Amino acid sequence: MTKKVFTVDEIKRKLEQYCIYQDRCHKEVEQKMREFSLISEAREMILLSLMQDNFLNEERFAKSFARGKFRIKNWGKQRIVRELKFKDISAYNIKTALKEIDEQEYLNSIYRITENRNEVISEPNQYKRKKKLIDFLMRKGFESELIYKVVNEVIS
Repeated sequence: MTKKVFTVDEIKRKLEQYCIYQDRCHKEVEQKMREFSLISEAREMILLSLMQDNFLNEERFAKSFARGKFRIKNWGKQRIVRELKFKDISAYNIKTALKEIDEQEYLNSIYRITENRNEVISEPNQYKRKKKLIDFLMRKGFESELIYKVVNEVIS
């Protein structure tokens, strides 16, 4: 099976479509470019072009990532930060992205998640029930002091 050969312009158009479909970070775009086995000059040129034409914008990516993961997957700030760091997003952009999450909405969210989860857990022992709730919220990426406060309020 022969590998299809593309011109630099065709690859650039493909990557523009890739970025239009959903906000992407540099790491994802570079990963996609590796599939085309380009020389480094072409990679640099395409990356620069994508950034200049605003197809690739790290700050916009970080903001939409934070909003989406919080609203749709109910992730806490720590999990969002961890995932953004994994995608090599700068500390400044991570800080900016976290401002997208409304504090009151964040608190309402952790209370709602805790109450819903508490109804699902079929553990009569109060300590084991608390532990299960705390572990669940830790995996979601909420801050531990907030978790303990909320779990104690919901259970008592």
